[in-house]
Amino acid sequence: MRLLVVGRLSGQLASAVKMAMAHGAKVSHVERADQATEQLRRGQGADLLMVDYQLDIAALIAANEAERITVPVVAFGVDADAREAAAAIKAGAKEFIPLPPDAELIAAVLAAVADDEKPMISADPSMKAVLQLADQVARSEASILITGESGVGKEVMARYMHDNSRRSERPFISVNCAAIPDNLLESELFGHEKGAFTGAVARRIGKFEEADGGTLLLDEISEMDARLQAKLLRAIQERVIDRVGGSKPVSVNIRIIATSNRDLARAVSEGTFREDLLYRLNVVNLRLPSLRERPGDIGVLAEHFIKKYAAANGVPVRPMSARASQAISAYRWPGNVRELENAMHRAVLLATGPEIDVDAIRLPDGQPLTPASGMMGAAPSGQENPYGGGVAARAAQAADAVTRSFVGQTVAAMEKTLILDTLTHCLGNRTHAANILGISIRTLRNKLNEYADEGTTIPAPQSGVSASGYAA
Repeated sequence: MRLLVVGRLSGQLASAVKMAMAHGAKVSHVERADQATEQLRRGQGADLLMVDYQLDIAALIAANEAERITVPVVAFGVDADAREAAAAIKAGAKEFIPLPPDAELIAAVLAAVADDEKPMISADPSMKAVLQLADQVARSEASILITGESGVGKEVMARYMHDNSRRSERPFISVNCAAIPDNLLESELFGHEKGAFTGAVARRIGKFEEADGGTLLLDEISEMDARLQAKLLRAIQERVIDRVGGSKPVSVNIRIIATSNRDLARAVSEGTFREDLLYRLNVVNLRLPSLRERPGDIGVLAEHFIKKYAAANGVPVRPMSARASQAISAYRWPGNVRELENAMHRAVLLATGPEIDVDAIRLPDGQPLTPASGMMGAAPSGQENPYGGGVAARAAQAADAVTRSFVGQTVAAMEKTLILDTLTHCLGNRTHAANILGISIRTLRNKLNEYADEGTTIPAPQSGVSASGYAA
């Protein structure tokens, strides 16, 4: 992770920087906000800005946005009171870190922004077969398309490919195509020249040039606008890019890895994704199986996450009880490895005895994890179930109840309920919710903006690590 610290380097801030470096962050430093924008503009990128709350954070964010630079900001300060911390958040900071530094808070913030230390852990034969193929092609120059459900570990696999490639000593740059609006994504990828648009006061280097010599990960490539797809195709074919407003091509030497949780072949047939681009990206396809397809990984991943979050929270490492192991093996994990990770983090915090028992493992809504989790139960106590017993009967009962609840509602109201309920289930994660709903994240954003304009409260993205606001 790349951290850019903005402010005067006092002794207490130096301690915070050392803590960040101890957690694997690569830290650079400038004293003024305009120097931060200039450094980002030159392609000396950052995954996070850590900014002194006494600087004009709102102006810094506005200056970056004017030049189509999107980097999250956290504020820091010495002896700041609650009012000053709140003002920094209101100005656009995602989090406030008081100084003297707290090691756990710094670790949590860094983990929420970008957890680079995610080893590839597997014991299941189906996943080991994918890893064998990954090892076989890692040192090649072929473009790789990694597919699978949301939360299966596509970005972890991309980092694994880079670390085992001939480019491992060069940059690994990741761009989430679903998280950046279309009008910003082009400049984010390709950069721009001075005067290319209002606010472009100087040349800005994009992610393609930042990744020169290394690997560029295009996460959730299916969400890219059709016009940008054409420009990306040229960049892959000819290994040259055109900065926005530029007059001559710029050569780049990168390897492309792309990920998608959608069926790109179907997107091609629907006209939302270019067929020729799919062929260029899909030289080798690595399909990551869902967690329910690789049950042998559940136990080893759970053990890894327990150790990780016990260390992060300063609590003893407790083994899982036999009941808890049975429960996590029986659950279907619709959120895959990401959901398992968050569940184990909660379990580490909630466990009280010598072991992590099943009652410490909770779903996102706080309900206990049982083999029947996610299934509609039988009739209330004292009532006969007219559908009989069994899974099929419970499904029929649930379907009938849902149908009755929809009677009398408009289609628009039903759609709104479905979208908001799904978003709540996904802890506000837009990408995951869009995947479950079978719509693009762009369509989901448009719907949520429409509901917000009506005065509806929209579930905010949550994190399994901290209250920073970054999606888990």
